[in-house]
Amino acid sequence: MEKSYAESFALRTCHCDMHGEWRPGAILEAMQETAGTHCAQLGIGRDVTDGLGIVWVLSRAQVRLDRVPRMGERMTVETWPLPPRHLFYPRINEFRDGAGKVIGTATSLWLLLDVATRHIVNSDEVLAHLPDNADIRGAMPAMPRIPAGEPEAAEFLPPYADFDLNGHVNNTKYLDWTASALGHAAMAEYRMKGFCVSYDSEIRPDQAVRTELIRGDGCFGFAGYVGDKRCFGVSGELERRA
Repeated sequence: MEKSYAESFALRTCHCDMHGEWRPGAILEAMQETAGTHCAQLGIGRDVTDGLGIVWVLSRAQVRLDRVPRMGERMTVETWPLPPRHLFYPRINEFRDGAGKVIGTATSLWLLLDVATRHIVNSDEVLAHLPDNADIRGAMPAMPRIPAGEPEAAEFLPPYADFDLNGHVNNTKYLDWTASALGHAAMAEYRMKGFCVSYDSEIRPDQAVRTELIRGDGCFGFAGYVGDKRCFGVSGELERRA
């Protein structure tokens, strides 16, 4: 039973933003794909969970980069699970550059969703396949602060391409929405160095989303609502581009 899984790849244009840097949404994509591959190796991948009527869903992701890598760089993303906490299944990620130096870390909290009831459940089958990683490191990145202020509000209907196999908006799309809300001028001057995404409730097709963006000094807060119910919240730290 492999305690961790690592995958190396070169950053391509599809991974990067218009400034040639690793796109925040693509960071989440790398975390999602490596976690999925590791779960498959452990015997609790999609082929198994589908048969159990459950699916992995992300509850929170928190990322911190010491520097943001650029297109063409070779990256290694390593992931490993930590011991479960009640209904939560924590995972750690490390991001290493081509020289093997750790340039960022991330934590994520996963849950198991009953496909029929859309309720959070636990599974003895999943627990039996998890490695004993109680002895492995698991540092948490610092939480970005959330600014106070008057929010900028908007409303839209999520497009078809933002939905995944689970029938809801994919977790990676919220960072793309965040960058779009911050806009060209802000993203030309700043980059996201750290961010935390909380997934409170899934967004299903044909649900209109109301968003609120609060800008701060080197930080931001962004949240989305369906009706009066908050579905996600993002907080992040901005670093001025050189």
